[in-house]
Amino acid sequence: MNCKSALLSLILSLGAAMLLQAAEKPNIVFFIADDVSQEDFGCYGHPTIQTPHTDALAASGMRFDNAYLTTSSCSPSRCSIITGRYPHNTGAPELHVRLPEAQIRFPELLRSAGYYTVLSGKNHMFGNQDRAFDRITPGGGPGKEEDWVRHVQERPKDRPFFFWFAASDAHRDWAKSKDAPVYANDRIVVPPYLVDSVATREDLTGYYHEVSRFDHFIGRVVSELEKQGVMHDTLIVVAADNGRPFPRCKSRVYDSGIKTPWVVRFPRLIKYPAVTKSLVSVIDLSATCLELAGITQPDCIQGRSFVPILKDPKAEVRQLVFSEHNWHVYKNHERMVRFGHFVYIKNNYPDQPNLCYESDTRFPAGKELWAAHALGKTTAQQWQVFANPCPSEELFDLSHDPYQFVNLATNPAYADPLRQARGLLAVWTEQTGDTIPKRPTPHRHAPPRIENGKVIPPGRTLIGGRRNPHAEMPGAARNATKINHPGPVRLKG
Repeated sequence: MNCKSALLSLILSLGAAMLLQAAEKPNIVFFIADDVSQEDFGCYGHPTIQTPHTDALAASGMRFDNAYLTTSSCSPSRCSIITGRYPHNTGAPELHVRLPEAQIRFPELLRSAGYYTVLSGKNHMFGNQDRAFDRITPGGGPGKEEDWVRHVQERPKDRPFFFWFAASDAHRDWAKSKDAPVYANDRIVVPPYLVDSVATREDLTGYYHEVSRFDHFIGRVVSELEKQGVMHDTLIVVAADNGRPFPRCKSRVYDSGIKTPWVVRFPRLIKYPAVTKSLVSVIDLSATCLELAGITQPDCIQGRSFVPILKDPKAEVRQLVFSEHNWHVYKNHERMVRFGHFVYIKNNYPDQPNLCYESDTRFPAGKELWAAHALGKTTAQQWQVFANPCPSEELFDLSHDPYQFVNLATNPAYADPLRQARGLLAVWTEQTGDTIPKRPTPHRHAPPRIENGKVIPPGRTLIGGRRNPHAEMPGAARNATKINHPGPVRLKG
């Protein structure tokens, strides 16, 4: 064989090996909604909101009923997911803080292993260029989803791909389009912690519309993947960054704010449609994708792969999940641990109302709630956002109280789980380097209040003339960005 023939043979052999390797590595598509609670999909039981494409993925894949975010706040949540680290370990634990360059993003490891990587839609982590992605685009359209299909069409066909498709649906303000149904007020399900009024119902119709629009574009991407014949080799995950933008949801560590939809379709491993009750944290996505891609997990990732659950829905990869609530327009420092059917919440700033931007008077549902409270017409289930001071500790039994209305922390019958919860949170705090800032970020503006039966709206003056007056970050005092310990994952004994 002459040199020319030998070179040609070598090129063909290498090409075949690369194609084989690409075929073995799964493609990955991660859909992330903006401000959507787990219960607001048809596959999770919502009777009104139409999400047929996500429902179809669940019906042929796996629905996770106990998937938890590490924080219910836009940019800290996304930074946590992409690094596989708790917010106070990322260096970006508060709203509108950029992810530090030193933090490893798991898509960059995929990219180094030959993946074609794209982020399209809402970013909220770093600039319009980043080493983790071949391309970053703003998406297009009111929900930032309109270029998703084009990315799938224009991808290199000889490389596995990772798409991070991030909608701005369902973030306020609402923007209607032809891509989703328009809902009537009489079809709205008003949760018990909101006032059932015409204004609240109208507010929720806009939210419903945007949840359905997110689902519509998921369907368009799935259709293109099917057309290309790659669905069998593609891991699809549908999630959200935090709960719906309504009082007692977004930014809060109740399930309405911290539980995320987590629908997974991956025919290679999920042989039969299933529902799993196993606990997972969103930081586990990183470890899962790296394992499936055959990439060694670096020490900095605190998540745990949920591949065993994809193979067996009864498997457990963790018995504990932890979440945190830091500055999100208003000063906060809450920590949560879920174990078994208990949720424990520690509020380290109890001397103030526990608010976020979406729970004050700026939007209709919040305005209605505050107006009702000023008139003394709120129910016990609607009163929590006005608590001042807040309870320093809360303990809930989800098996009897799914909405988390009955605080058991002062009930002597629950002394044992309370003691256990305190211990678990103390260990996690120590092992992951969490801290309570001595010089915390202040409120961006004065919160609303009620005086003489009238609602005084939030102050309009920005503190120090800055929109984001960041000060000491949680974890900074212990240099938590350098700590890789995952904290406790399983119960002892």
